[in-house]
This record gives sequence, C-alpha cells and structure tokens, in this order.
Amino acid sequence: MTKFTVTHEATEVLPVERQRIWDVLTDPHQLASLTPMLTSIEPYGEEGQHWRWRMTKVPALSTAVAPEFTERMTFTELERIEFRHDPPAGAEEDAGAEGWYALEDASTDDGPATHLAISLAITVDLPLPRVSAPAVKAAMKGVVGTMGNGFAGNLEKHLGLR
Repeated sequence: MTKFTVTHEATEVLPVERQRIWDVLTDPHQLASLTPMLTSIEPYGEEGQHWRWRMTKVPALSTAVAPEFTERMTFTELERIEFRHDPPAGAEEDAGAEGWYALEDASTDDGPATHLAISLAITVDLPLPRVSAPAVKAAMKGVVGTMGNGFAGNLEKHLGLR
C-alpha cells in the first residue's frame, strides 16, 4: 500500500450573510447532499464531534475505491471549521482528510457578503506502486476538482444565487 496526497484550496465571496453559509457547512446531511461523490456524512460521538464521510466508488487507474473516513470536527462559531482524520480506536481507514473552512464578513456593492475559504489535503492508501504517483495524483486532483466545483455550484444554487 502506498499513500497518495493531494491538496486543494479555494476562496469565493458570496453575496449572503455568514449565517446562511455556516448553516450549510455545519449540517452534515446538507453538506453531503451538495457535494458530488459523497453518499453521506454521519455525525457520532460526544456532541457529534466526529463525522463519518462516505464516498461513491472512485476509479483510480487499475483500482477503484469507495472511501470511508472519520474526521474530528472543531467548530469556532461562524468563523472556522477545522477537520482532521481521526479514526476510531483500532480502526484502519485507507482515506482521510485534513483542512478547514474559514468565513469572514465581506461586502459587495449590493450589500453584505461572506468570504469563504477552503483548504484541504486528502490522503488515500492504495495498492499501487509509488512510481504511479504522478498518474494517481492527477486522477485524485481531477476528482477533488469535480467535487469542489460541484459543491460550489450546488451551494450557490441552494443559497438562491443561481
């Protein structure tokens, strides 16, 4: 097994109040419904601090994986959401993510707005040789890009901006 990691960062100013975006990002079921290739996000544990993410099957070269991974979620009300891979004791997960969402007030000519920034690093452990890293990372970047673009469009539609 070889670990492969890709990173993705995005920012956007959305012409809506911060609370509306926060409500989406902190609702695991809504977040999953707006993100392509996610089948579900299930909170569990003390105060729902852990979220179990499940994805559809993702083809990656000669193999296909359906990642499931557990993230510890840390919320700073209306400002920041941090997540890090934190599987249950004794569990081995072949995928995980680390990153954050940050929200700040912004303004447009039309009124209040929110600056949303997202940073994430996704790691998967695949039964492929390290020499395949360029092709695997290219495939992973494509999947992450599709998910990110799809989420952005779906979020805008959900907020009534499209």
